[in-house]
Amino acid sequence: MQTAIPTLFMRGGSSRGPFFLASDLPSDIATRDRVLLAVMGSPDRRQIDGLGGAHPLTSKVGIVSRSSTPGVALDFLFAQLQPDKAMVDTSPNCGNMLAAVVPFALECGLIEPQGDTTTVRVLTLNTDMQCDVTVQTPMAQSGHQMRYDGDARIDGVPGSSAPITINFLDTAGSVCAGLLPTGKVRDVVTVEGNGFEPFTLPVTCIDNGMPLVMFRASDVGRTGYETVAEMNADTELKTRIEALRLKTGHLMGLGDVSARNYPKMTLIAAPREGGSLCTRSFIPHVCHDAIGVLAAVTVGTACVLKGSVCDGMAVMPLPVSKLENESDALGDSKTVSVEHPTGEFSVELGLDPANPQQVTRAALLRTARLIMRGEVMIPATVWAGK
Repeated sequence: MQTAIPTLFMRGGSSRGPFFLASDLPSDIATRDRVLLAVMGSPDRRQIDGLGGAHPLTSKVGIVSRSSTPGVALDFLFAQLQPDKAMVDTSPNCGNMLAAVVPFALECGLIEPQGDTTTVRVLTLNTDMQCDVTVQTPMAQSGHQMRYDGDARIDGVPGSSAPITINFLDTAGSVCAGLLPTGKVRDVVTVEGNGFEPFTLPVTCIDNGMPLVMFRASDVGRTGYETVAEMNADTELKTRIEALRLKTGHLMGLGDVSARNYPKMTLIAAPREGGSLCTRSFIPHVCHDAIGVLAAVTVGTACVLKGSVCDGMAVMPLPVSKLENESDALGDSKTVSVEHPTGEFSVELGLDPANPQQVTRAALLRTARLIMRGEVMIPATVWAGK
């Protein structure tokens, strides 16, 4: 006895997972979470009995519905699951999965194409964050259709696809109380714990779309250029990073974060591939093969803040307006190139001309693709369906 649930399996940015209409899932949260665990095959390290890909980046779910918020077309709820844990976390955002929301809605008929391009305002319910997402919907024989093929490339994804642009409208303090949740651009934190000597290091605790704790790799005896495999095998480093995460969670007003997927921990080093800054990001216990969308936005923001741990290390370009027209006001826009283990992630930050350290908007490029449509089967003992 099994229950069939309609789903589209989609790649969004460098993540992937099943997308559902909210109306096709249980309204009761506890039951919904049991359904999602069964869908993904968690808890099991291999997720052998579900759709999960045995990695946090492929243990993600999107839930979409029409929005009742004025001026907003779609509501998006992101769910992060872990392969080996019975946990469904809907508190953080995911900018990668966000890239697949509008394509999913077009495929399901929740919205209609607007022309050769379609721009839709999306509300991420996790953190009450709004953004405008623009996708390609050129005219085909049967009308305007979602386009997936194109020339846009993003690191961490093979090949090329049609571009999807995301313009975030308000990201500061997405989970925390503000952009700088400790009230400081730089804190000096002392951490004690079992299995290591106490250590003290400067950090920047920041949330401009994703709560991050940023610190220099050299301050923990690493280069910041280690491979993902080397980072994941470094048990001593991961033990210290987790102790730091638990300590800074309280400093950031997040309380006990031992069962949460945030704050993410980000080691930084000087760029060496022509970018602005080199990063190694933990999500939160596994080193990311790349970097999350909103983590990249937050890293880019830290790069423009005087006194942050990035100050003196990040290589920042001239503002776009200065490059285009010497008479323009300095501080309109900067593109920050965030290096990561498999490439780079460019974020365009809009800056307040009166205060170049004030970020007013963040825009970036992603891609997405519909991989499969159909029904996912779960045991009827988990949920008998509607």
